[in-house]
Amino acid sequence: MHRLVAKQIAKATDASGAVDIDRLADLVGGAYDELDRDRQRTDRSMSLMVEEIDEINGNLERLVAERTDEVRAREAELHAQNVRLDAALSNMSQGLAMFDREARLIMRNGRYLEMYRLHADQAREGVSLRELLEMEARSGSLPEDPDLYVADVMASVANRTPTCQTVELKDGRAIAVSIQPMEGGGWVATHEDISERRRAKAEMEYMARHDALTELPNRVLLSERLGEALAHVERGQRLAVLSLDLDLFKNVNDTLGHPIGDELLRVVAERLQSNVRDTDILARTGGDEFSIIQTNIAGAVEAENLAMRLSEAVSAPYNLRGHTIMLGTSMGIAVAPDDGIESSELLKNADLALYGAKADGRGRYRFFESKMDARMKARRALEIALRKALENREFVLYYQPVVNLNQDGVKSCEALLRWRHPERGVVSPLEFIPVAEEIGLIVALGEWVIRQACADAAKWPEDIGVAVNLSPTQLASKTLLPTVLDALAASGLPAHRLEMEITEAVLMQDTEANLKTLHDLRALGISISMDDFGTGYSSLSYLRSFPFDRIKIDRCFVSNLGSGSESAAIVKAIAGLAENLGMTTTAEGVETQEQLDRVRELGCTDVQGYFYSKPVPVEELAGKFSGSRAGQVAAE
Repeated sequence: MHRLVAKQIAKATDASGAVDIDRLADLVGGAYDELDRDRQRTDRSMSLMVEEIDEINGNLERLVAERTDEVRAREAELHAQNVRLDAALSNMSQGLAMFDREARLIMRNGRYLEMYRLHADQAREGVSLRELLEMEARSGSLPEDPDLYVADVMASVANRTPTCQTVELKDGRAIAVSIQPMEGGGWVATHEDISERRRAKAEMEYMARHDALTELPNRVLLSERLGEALAHVERGQRLAVLSLDLDLFKNVNDTLGHPIGDELLRVVAERLQSNVRDTDILARTGGDEFSIIQTNIAGAVEAENLAMRLSEAVSAPYNLRGHTIMLGTSMGIAVAPDDGIESSELLKNADLALYGAKADGRGRYRFFESKMDARMKARRALEIALRKALENREFVLYYQPVVNLNQDGVKSCEALLRWRHPERGVVSPLEFIPVAEEIGLIVALGEWVIRQACADAAKWPEDIGVAVNLSPTQLASKTLLPTVLDALAASGLPAHRLEMEITEAVLMQDTEANLKTLHDLRALGISISMDDFGTGYSSLSYLRSFPFDRIKIDRCFVSNLGSGSESAAIVKAIAGLAENLGMTTTAEGVETQEQLDRVRELGCTDVQGYFYSKPVPVEELAGKFSGSRAGQVAAE
């Protein structure tokens, strides 16, 4: 301060050295004013600086807070990612392992431990691949060739090439290993157990080529094997294709149910398999259809011998769940190279031969013939026409009288179905009845026959009845009893004038169920007769199990009466047995006076045959009912 005063005194001193007090006061006041202004400016500067520093501090605090929030957010996100990654690794269906460039484990998931049966402390960070393999060896999950596995992995990593290989483990499992090399060395490997997938694929491939019921090859595998076998035919060998069809198998399903039908098919398959060589191929190609490839044969004789063995094996009785079942089989045979050298051609020709065998009456085999193709087309046309025939009212009933030998008059008439085709004329029942059975039309046809026969018989004399044949399928049908009741009610025919004829084959299908149905029919007052007696397996047992009203002796015994005493003895024994059991006997196929006299002598009570009358339309029956005698030949 004294410097400032001194400076101002100096300024206020004049030349003579005198101090001008007023000037000095002005100068000092002005100096103090200036000093005050400087202080004020300094204060303002300091205030501004403080404000700026405060602003900077505030900005820094906000920035620090923002950066802190960002860091925390990033930490939270990183933690969440780690949680998700851990969850993903823990829940992966594949095992995962990451290795560094020194082939040491960096990380792995729980599935990897499970897959190779390792503990967490065994597969710890830093363990080498070789050490892991040694531990896997102790746990029983080592690759079959560990050295090759390591070499493949290291080669993939060295080439930086992603690879995928299937590793077979010594415990039988298959593991798909995918290797993904990483930058700077090392790799990530995923391990997937594909054992179940492989088994499922193998099972699907097996099922695609095999029949689920019998486990035999199906049509697909049959065609493949046939193609392979035909390659040997080109080098001079021969083979045969046999197509088999079980005769009337549908009746088994209809009468006994599909479970027993399935069981029957399995037994048939076993019988067929036991009669073919290991080098032959047996396949199930349809519901009740089988095919056999008989390889490396010398000629058709070998195929024929096989066909006879198979026919004998299939036709032996079956005992399933208390049911005795009889089956037959029809077979078609095509021989390569004679009948074709292509799979499809041979199979087709064997099928054509099969249809030829069935058309000839079933229960037999046929070799392929070139003309069979035309016959097959005709058969298909017959099926189509047959399906329309009932709707178009093309069926009619013919009747063949049954004559009582004591009264020498007509006792009843057997209803026989005839088909009047608009183009082919009258079609033989031997031709269309088997087809109707195969295509499932026999029940509908049988119901029509029952209704029509009752309606016709209601117009005849009251002492003449009508007989209707029942097929096995009809007898097993749940609609049989309602149909009979409806037919009797609609026609007004008394139940005692209706007779149902069955063959022994009907009872063989399902004795218990069929006997119950027969008893139900009998309870209505309907008569029951056994047709073609003596041609089956267990005639006497059936006579004991059901009280038949009539036994019809098959025409084969009647036709042989003149050639020896054996048939006569059989006819006499049957007639005597029937008399003791309270049954009547009808001799079928009586065509001559000699046969008529002979069956009368042997004790038969009734006769049926051309000697009296062939089957005739209902319009021609009137003349048969009045005054005709059994000893007289009716004018035809």
